[in-house]
Amino acid sequence: MELGDVWAPDASSVTMVLGDRLVRMERCTDPGTSADGGDLDGVWIPHERPTVGDRYGFVLDDGPVLPDPRSRWQPDGVAALSAVPNLRSRQHTVPTTARPWRDAVIHELHVGTFSRSGTFRGVLDHIDHLVGLGVSHIELMPIAAAPGRFGWGYDGVALWSPHAAYGTPDDLAALIDGCHAAGLAVIVDVVINHLGPDGSTLGAFGPYFTDRYRTPWGDSFNVDGPESDHVRSYLLGSALHWLEEYGADGLRVDAAHAIIDTSATHLLEQLATSVDQLEASTGRPLVTIAEWDRSDPRVITARSSGGYGYTAQWADDLHHAVHATLTGELSGYYEDFDGGIDQIVDVLSHGYAHRGGWSAHRRHHHGRDPGDLPRSRFVVALQNHDQVGNRAAGERIHELVGERAALAAAALFLLGPSVPMIFQGEDWAASAPFPYFADHAGELADAVRRGRIEEFVAFGWSPEDVLDPIDPATFERARLDWSELEDASHGPNRQAQEWYRTLLELRRSDPSLAAGRPMTCESTDGVVTMRRGPIRVEVNLSDGPRIVAGGAVVALGAGASLDGDAVELESMSVAVLRDPEVT
Repeated sequence: MELGDVWAPDASSVTMVLGDRLVRMERCTDPGTSADGGDLDGVWIPHERPTVGDRYGFVLDDGPVLPDPRSRWQPDGVAALSAVPNLRSRQHTVPTTARPWRDAVIHELHVGTFSRSGTFRGVLDHIDHLVGLGVSHIELMPIAAAPGRFGWGYDGVALWSPHAAYGTPDDLAALIDGCHAAGLAVIVDVVINHLGPDGSTLGAFGPYFTDRYRTPWGDSFNVDGPESDHVRSYLLGSALHWLEEYGADGLRVDAAHAIIDTSATHLLEQLATSVDQLEASTGRPLVTIAEWDRSDPRVITARSSGGYGYTAQWADDLHHAVHATLTGELSGYYEDFDGGIDQIVDVLSHGYAHRGGWSAHRRHHHGRDPGDLPRSRFVVALQNHDQVGNRAAGERIHELVGERAALAAAALFLLGPSVPMIFQGEDWAASAPFPYFADHAGELADAVRRGRIEEFVAFGWSPEDVLDPIDPATFERARLDWSELEDASHGPNRQAQEWYRTLLELRRSDPSLAAGRPMTCESTDGVVTMRRGPIRVEVNLSDGPRIVAGGAVVALGAGASLDGDAVELESMSVAVLRDPEVT
């Protein structure tokens, strides 16, 4: 479909509002296909197309003026007229020089709270920090346009347009070009399983949704019913255009497990295939990551072997095992993670906690063994937006278990066999929480408030503990305070930053620590021992001091000391050693 075309199969008439003029549109009944391979039946074509700078919308059967479902820019909000940005004239002349996936280190950030300005260009103010830390990829939480001034991004309704509060399309392009110039790749988090609860006009245009299935967040997209080809084209295009038109380097697909598709080719597989084709045609390395909670390796299995062929999946089991062990929290999905240190070793060794066994939380058997799939196909994180934000007050792990324990746990993620991801501020023990926030109004706002309180009370919090997600102050509390890194009085922040930089420099400099390279793991008397080539990582998660065999010291965490031919580890301390006899 070209700019100005719109799919509205059930409309009797469609008129384009173009500035102060009305433009007649005609329905195409040709069963042929458009230049992008889509079926043209039900597509309306204007007699005059909008050009750069124009504002336009559509009137269906004398109804209200609606924005373009494929609008590239909604400067006045998601319900206002669409605008045409100057994207076609841009030439992406700044290629990424990011490290290959086996050496990847991802940094997840929320544009609205990462910088003081909360904008795309504001992220550029801190690119040097990310490069100095040792990051290779940044992952932007969803940036598609949504109603309101602030939110996590998972309530997007204009999936082809960047959120206006973050800046213009040119600002987003400048962010991606700036990252590329600094050697960073950019991954965009996309939501193609549902739309937000407010502001969508998509259903007025055609059968985009189905009542055959529902997601936890609302209606499911119609990806396998009558006229679903257009819906699939819409969803695929909304994800791919961040790569094609802005030059981003990868996609993270939110809650991919919530996309129910009975088609012979699942929408997820079709998306991964399309990204691979784009990579082949452009020569640009591109990645696909799926959030996938089924403990099923199908999503990361090659298509030639019956899988979907994603580069990697978010794998939360290591986080859950570590979190439950350190905090003692065993409610909700942590119910399955009461195995302590032995379970941490098990997940490090196998990728999934559940490989066909019983899940107490789900009340059924769950998961499948990933076998010999390389651990580079798993993205692991001590913190991410979900695991911090899905708490009553959005507390970070160091606030729950102490700074030393948090840094000890970080070593398991940063030096393990999977691709590590860091959440904004984690690397310097930021004081800013990351609670859930959303700029809703009226009855929806009240419903969201009640829902959050009911959810957390069920897990043992009191209603007073739950931050009001609609209060702008909750959003402001999540904004990072970068002065913590500049103020010498903030010793814990500097200690955390030095530890993260040390471990990431080691990971980058030693080939045996690349993602997917071999690892053995065991525990003895509360000490987790990871061996990766000549590198031995000793993490004391017990409540008392322990002695381990010495070696050439690479790094000692707080509470670790060399004592002759041995290393003494206080509780929650780490020693990284090199055994010269191991190759």
